[in-house]
Amino acid sequence: MKIETLFFGITADLVATNNLEITISDNSSVNDFKMLLKEKYPQLENINSYAIAVNEEYAENDLLLKESDVVAIIPPVSGG
Repeated sequence: MKIETLFFGITADLVATNNLEITISDNSSVNDFKMLLKEKYPQLENINSYAIAVNEEYAENDLLLKESDVVAIIPPVSGG
């Protein structure tokens, strides 16, 4: 199934785009998706420190993804 993936901040720089369509297996969880991203884009090695949102809501690792979901990869934000 196809998942639209949005990248923000440093993650967009690391993958050289701010959105991709990624094909994953049916019944994949957010954790499976993160592992696939790390495999395809090793520069995202710290993906476990990023927030993941699915359809504009923060998601836990065990959430199952569905066809046409929109997944956002959001790096930690710091400021002062």
